[in-house]
Amino acid sequence: MINKDFTERQIEIMEAATIRIDKFGIQELTIKNLASDLNLSEAALYRHFKSKNEILLGLLNYFILEMNERIATIIADTEKQPSELLIQIFTSQLKTFVQKPAIVSVIFSEGIFQFNKELSEKVSAMMSLMQKNISALILRGQNEGVYGKLLGPEPITTIIMGSMRMVVLKWKISGNKSNLVNEGKNVLNGLLKMLEKE
Repeated sequence: MINKDFTERQIEIMEAATIRIDKFGIQELTIKNLASDLNLSEAALYRHFKSKNEILLGLLNYFILEMNERIATIIADTEKQPSELLIQIFTSQLKTFVQKPAIVSVIFSEGIFQFNKELSEKVSAMMSLMQKNISALILRGQNEGVYGKLLGPEPITTIIMGSMRMVVLKWKISGNKSNLVNEGKNVLNGLLKMLEKE
């Protein structure tokens, strides 16, 4: 369980950090501002996290653990077809973004990670987790004769993940006004239809 990895206060701090990043941008995430948001002293905040960087790493770890639990639960259902599982995985991911839109600002902020090896490695680990699971389902679909084999699982996975990233970015830029889950499902359904073996 995720809550064993973080204390309640750490989770509270990380959630406040995502909200601040979402509202004001990464440049406004400082220990001073965060302590003020939470009505804590800076010294009290430092007892839970040593730095802003550690808060961001915690945030990414928290999201990866939560994402891993969700995906593992979905994939455990061996009765479902690969397409059903893919739709479930992405629907679950998009619903999480709708419930916690601030996390999108963290995950999709290349500026945060560009010059920080630890943070960029964490984002890379998150992408690898998603790629591994999507690729395995594509391969299963190809082996079962559901999907064509014109492309291998890796490029197909890249196309799917890139398309879903575009849907999320459009939603973010629109001020979260569009229906992210429906738009994501429509794009994914279209891609899966293109993959189906004739």
